[in-house]
Amino acid sequence: MNRLLFCAFFSALGLTLSACHNTEDEASPSTGTTTGTGSTTTTVGSGVPDVYKKIYGATSITTDGTYVTIKTTGTPDHKSIYYATTNSLYETFSGKTFGDNTFSKNPNSIATQNFTFKIPLNPKVASTHSATNLGAIGVSLNGVPFFNQYAGPNQPLSGEIVSFDQWWGHPAPTSEYHYHVEPKYLTTVKATKSSLLGFLLDGFPVYGPEENGALVVSSSLDAYHGHAHATADYPNGIYHYHITASDPYINGSGYYGTAGTFSK
Repeated sequence: MNRLLFCAFFSALGLTLSACHNTEDEASPSTGTTTGTGSTTTTVGSGVPDVYKKIYGATSITTDGTYVTIKTTGTPDHKSIYYATTNSLYETFSGKTFGDNTFSKNPNSIATQNFTFKIPLNPKVASTHSATNLGAIGVSLNGVPFFNQYAGPNQPLSGEIVSFDQWWGHPAPTSEYHYHVEPKYLTTVKATKSSLLGFLLDGFPVYGPEENGALVVSSSLDAYHGHAHATADYPNGIYHYHITASDPYINGSGYYGTAGTFSK
């Protein structure tokens, strides 16, 4: 039996075989598959854990055994009023957006980017927790960056929330589309409100606003907006963040672990 078919067969049974998980460096990728949108082909390198393969919006995902390197174009696979009117994903939008606010379009537009997220393969709690920066603090499953809870240095999102499109994202003046809050397309179309939604730069996973059938609230999480226990993706347990409906939305007082890097 072909090795890939052999591994896929046993993976479907929930079994893990060492022959399916050789660790090689990122210079030795294997060919990936095309996403459901037909617009992105993901090249997955040898040794990349299966959980990272859920990032369907990446152009490549590789590992050197210490870090996982995820490259994306940053463009959402859902419709948005912020796309050019000539783009097939352009869609006019009016009415209510996140938080029942009346939508008001910002002057920016979506453009293809060249993002590289380099995150720890085996994340660990940091001895000193660093604050998140403005800009990308992590990557969602569709390759769009997560941003923190600020519109600018110590500026709340209250003035920007009205510009979130129908899927609760918007572009920066640099044309970088991003999510500050729940990525509604992922939680309602591509996955569920309790699903894995991506990773922060420290390597710890981000989950949706529900857990075990109940809504997660910020007051039930720690200072970094997370907690630790088993999940469907990590049956042995792991610290993970939760997106909630109220500030700080994705991350609290900084990274729980030691952050990797983001470049563009």
